[in-house]
Amino acid sequence: MDDKISPASPVSLREGCFTGRSEFTDLVRQAFAAAAAQGWREIILCDANFEDWPLGERAVTQSLNAWSKSGRKLTILAKSFVDLQRRHARFVTWRQTWAHIVECRASAATAADDMSSALWSPGWVFERRDLQRCTGLAGSGVARRVELKERLKEQLLRSSPAFAASTLGL
Repeated sequence: MDDKISPASPVSLREGCFTGRSEFTDLVRQAFAAAAAQGWREIILCDANFEDWPLGERAVTQSLNAWSKSGRKLTILAKSFVDLQRRHARFVTWRQTWAHIVECRASAATAADDMSSALWSPGWVFERRDLQRCTGLAGSGVARRVELKERLKEQLLRSSPAFAASTLGL
């Protein structure tokens, strides 16, 4: 991925099926670029550990910087944030800077296989249905967006605050 691509570039988001890790990671990059370009007000990310997500890439954090404005909210739900913190240093730094618009929650009691791997926004969503083959569906259909948001809300209700932006020592 070229790090010089502007997050404000017009982005066309996939509708329908995606297959494979490269398509999945491209989809994540495109989603964040679209969020910045289109001014999505809310984003929910959900994955057991975010190990396959390109969150630490410069292009993704640049898109997130462009997206981060007043009135925006990012909710992140994971089983654990240990892998995310270890693998995605740029994202961790971005999260510390923008802690006031980022809510991180952990659902330790939920089995990793039972957690969704998805991105939700008011206008477009994607969800990996098969983590091993990295296949899933993406689109802007109202039914898909509503159904995914309801499932994510249920998972969020069973979660607790996690991944503090900073740790205070005594």
